[in-house]
Amino acid sequence: MDHATRFALHATASAEEARELAALFARNGEPVVIAAGGDGTLNAVVQGLAGSDTALGVLPAGTMNVFARELGIPFDNLPKAFEVIEAGLVKEIDLFEANGIPFVQMAGVGFDAMVIEETTWESKKMLGPLAYLLSAVKVLGEKPPRMEVVCGNGQHEEGVAVLAGNGSLYGGQFKLFHKADNRDSMLDVLVFKEAGYKLVLDSLRGLATGNLEAAGSTVSYLQAHSLRVTAEREVPVQVDGELAGGWEEVKFGNEDPGRLRVIAPEEPIGSRFVETMKAMVSWTKWKPVEQKV
Repeated sequence: MDHATRFALHATASAEEARELAALFARNGEPVVIAAGGDGTLNAVVQGLAGSDTALGVLPAGTMNVFARELGIPFDNLPKAFEVIEAGLVKEIDLFEANGIPFVQMAGVGFDAMVIEETTWESKKMLGPLAYLLSAVKVLGEKPPRMEVVCGNGQHEEGVAVLAGNGSLYGGQFKLFHKADNRDSMLDVLVFKEAGYKLVLDSLRGLATGNLEAAGSTVSYLQAHSLRVTAEREVPVQVDGELAGGWEEVKFGNEDPGRLRVIAPEEPIGSRFVETMKAMVSWTKWKPVEQKV
């Protein structure tokens, strides 16, 4: 509240209200709109700012804060996150759409959207990320529809679930899209060809090795400026971790609005998790090795 005299604070009761307020501020020419909340709140504000010159500021206060982590904004220290906003460095990143709905981080067709659909707000508040895991176990037993993926460059794949990443991270600190660059106007696309526990095992192996498309994997890794996913029946779709709806066909692209202005640090600012991991890596690297004679 130390900055309350410098900023107008608006509490919102729904994603729709957040989107409408952001759109109003953008039309009024406000230079910056700050989204304080999780990835769902952030996406609602992004939808309101799409196509405008208003810059987005991020105060991560949600369950996962994936986009904040992607930008290198401290997701576990709000005062430091606010320092990023006060520094005012604006970067432009890609802004993609799924059936006309903007997203900045990632979108999913099928499995992960089904998990989100099964995860209640109450369970997220009570269990945090564990709530998604419990929903995933439930969804694994269901038979998914087959999907056809056609990229704008002519690439073609078939599978049972699709993930499209604008950034590299998925579900927190997991670097699922290792080739991703949110400024190259391309989506990184994962097509999962097998359902059930095979999907989970290949995903875990890919996370462990950093290479989901390794030999023997049932996952295809594509890059495309645009793509179309067609399913044999209606499937749920999520954008930035929020359920967007259900469709038989989903079109991805970034022709309009194309770009989003975001306040971000010059270099990623380490969180407690990142700093701890760096310290562990450094200690392991320089630890003396005893040799047997």
